[in-house]
Amino acid sequence: MRGLCESGQPPGVLAYLGELPVGWCSVSPRAGLSRLVNSRTIPMVDDRPVWSVVCFVVRAGYRRRGVAAALLDGAVQYARSQNAQIVEGYPLDAQGAKISSAFAYVGTVSMFESAGFSRVMPTASSHSGIRRWVMRREVA
Repeated sequence: MRGLCESGQPPGVLAYLGELPVGWCSVSPRAGLSRLVNSRTIPMVDDRPVWSVVCFVVRAGYRRRGVAAALLDGAVQYARSQNAQIVEGYPLDAQGAKISSAFAYVGTVSMFESAGFSRVMPTASSHSGIRRWVMRREVA
């Protein structure tokens, strides 16, 4: 945590409804996320530098209202403003089914696809049998 705080790089973006913060999305260079760099279940696709969208937190009462999609859009815009070339995410492929908010914190494939991301490869990671994917969007 100390390294993250000292990096000067904000760890994500916030969503507000008026003055009320209703969500947060983690977005930062993958190279600075040691758990992700060393992950055995979410592989690196290649050696190109990417920014990673790792998770979403949306305040209870504001879920299923498009907050996560707005956060993803904001994360892409922020990464682009920091000269990112590629933004990557690791969402669940719910295949249209409703999923528990306990698992939805990584986002869904359909949300990422709606935001212009493409599936690159399945991961070895899953939640309750629901597969996660590496998805990418070129932003440069």
